[in-house]
Amino acid sequence: MALDGTVIAALVYEMNERIAGGRLSKIAQPEADELMLTIKRQKDTSKLLLSANASLPLVYFTEQTKQNPITAPNFCMLLRKHIGNGKIISVTQPGLERVIDITIEHLDEMGDLKTKHLIIELMGKHSNLIFCDDKNMILDSIKHVSAQMSSVREVLPGRTYFIPQTMDKQNPLEVSEDEISKVLSEKKQPIGKAIYQSFTGISPVIAHELCYRSGIEADVPACELSEMELLHFAHTFSYLISDIKNHNFTPAIYYKQGMPEEFAVFPLESCSFLQSISYDNISNVLEHFYASRSQISRIRQKSADLRRIVTTCLERSLKKYGLQQRQLKDTSKRDKFKVYGELLTAYGYSVE
Repeated sequence: MALDGTVIAALVYEMNERIAGGRLSKIAQPEADELMLTIKRQKDTSKLLLSANASLPLVYFTEQTKQNPITAPNFCMLLRKHIGNGKIISVTQPGLERVIDITIEHLDEMGDLKTKHLIIELMGKHSNLIFCDDKNMILDSIKHVSAQMSSVREVLPGRTYFIPQTMDKQNPLEVSEDEISKVLSEKKQPIGKAIYQSFTGISPVIAHELCYRSGIEADVPACELSEMELLHFAHTFSYLISDIKNHNFTPAIYYKQGMPEEFAVFPLESCSFLQSISYDNISNVLEHFYASRSQISRIRQKSADLRRIVTTCLERSLKKYGLQQRQLKDTSKRDKFKVYGELLTAYGYSVE
């Protein structure tokens, strides 16, 4: 399961609980697309990992340390200059988007109080870490995106920051049950697909879970649902949204045959047949889930390498065996002709 808006909501809640009011004591960039922030608040110290990796974008608290390059990259140096020892005012999520906005106060060179924003976009291959001023002007980003790379939005110093609206989706935090029913009643797609294509922050996993809780088949066209079915679904949807607003999160990982299959911040009734382990916060879920996935991936990679080596050796051995068989057959034929020739010579026949 990818980081959808519901998981981001749980992350934002945890970040506010742990680091709001704290100060940035260290800023490091261990990887080209990764930041490690060390935040001190009263007697507590937290390490926050921010990754804009295209294949595995992540945000979570960790106890692990990473080796930093001898010379800090330019983006890291800029952050240290502007917000080093800055105070974290708040952590917010616009709507239910896969975006986290860390608002930081600091003193500039003149001693004036300024506000900056460190924005984390967790959008798959479009993930980025963007540093903006209080007027939403981009100061820099960990990945520069030019007009040649994207026709939707440039992410370059001096450009205005905005969240691209690539699809016309509703904010589920602001819609009523009647609006949910109306939006879905006009969709010809299967209800499972219509949900995550109509509302921001909803992943296919959560869409399937909502269908399961509502007793509706996910592959039924939304426009074919009866009025009562739509009302029941809208009520189920609203109940989940109220859990987000009230921060009623119960993070858990679901395992299939000992392997992590899914994770969520709500109980997945559709995955009740799977073994589940609950955690205190979403950071622990993400760290354990992706660490397990990474370990399994490494094991598979190593086993694949071993299989490739063994297969290559077998193919070479079979080729050598085939050549030796042919050589042996040719040698046997030559030996037979030699014996036959000797017999003919013994009886006085001439062998040329």
